[in-house]
Amino acid sequence: MALSISTKEQDGRMVVAPAGEVDVSNAAELRDAIDSALAKGDKPVELDMADVTYIDSTGIGVLVGAAHRASEGGTTFSVARPQRNVARVLDLLGVTKELNVRA
Repeated sequence: MALSISTKEQDGRMVVAPAGEVDVSNAAELRDAIDSALAKGDKPVELDMADVTYIDSTGIGVLVGAAHRASEGGTTFSVARPQRNVARVLDLLGVTKELNVRA
């Protein structure tokens, strides 16, 4: 399944919303979209994962790297609304808190 990504400003934050599967074949595309949102300045960045059905270790690495870059840049990065299977993987890997995951 192909990955599509939309980005918009909403309620004082940048919302990046990928849809589809995140894996090694498209993780760089997600990283670029998140980095672009982070470059907007001091606005928090929220990754809306409601339409992501699968994420592999490469994709999770992109999310962890984004959280670190956001922190270094003095802003907030969070992951919102992950589907149950994606949330379970994040929890099993112990990155839920680091990614500020919220339902």
